[in-house]
Amino acid sequence: MITYIIIGATVLVSVLCFRSETLFNALSLKPCRVFENREWRRVLTHGFVHGDYTHLLINMLVFWSFGGYIEKLFDYLDRTGETGDGTVNYLLLYFGGMLVATIPDLMRNRHNPLYTSIGASGAVSAVVFCSIFFDPWGKVYFFGILPLPGIVFGVFYLWYEQYMARRGGDRVNHHAHILGAVYGFLFPLLVNASFFSDFLQRLIPRLG
Repeated sequence: MITYIIIGATVLVSVLCFRSETLFNALSLKPCRVFENREWRRVLTHGFVHGDYTHLLINMLVFWSFGGYIEKLFDYLDRTGETGDGTVNYLLLYFGGMLVATIPDLMRNRHNPLYTSIGASGAVSAVVFCSIFFDPWGKVYFFGILPLPGIVFGVFYLWYEQYMARRGGDRVNHHAHILGAVYGFLFPLLVNASFFSDFLQRLIPRLG
């Protein structure tokens, strides 16, 4: 249910921002405004704003593909007593990923009045990599076509994002993708450190 609420809110806000430049400017991440005017809400509101329908569709499709599984998993772990409240943890995963992903932008562009960042990619990356943590050999479809084991996809994804971040020039916030992914992978350990041994047990037998 939470997954669909977030998707619905993101689609609604994004479409409204497509039609209103004023709303777009009010919600997007502008580090200069965050620090100078204390507009900290932008750290979260920018995740509901997207540049175009393609950007919106890709992010929400990926989120829908993985979010439902993680939401149900956290509810199950809550019922079995392995974690705290499943809904709270799911929200902390998604919005925590969104928050952590803004750190490079905030630090590098705090004095740049022209810089703007939007999109839920950091949050979505967190959800995807949380899924990889719990199911490292589960299939992830690269470009929606090529099935790869999650752990293989994760390594390739981080390498690619790091390469593109160094290369630059494509106007994609690759650092946000990386930080969101790392946060999502480590998040289960924040709620229950014993999950690390479970991860190793799922990972190592397939390597042996």
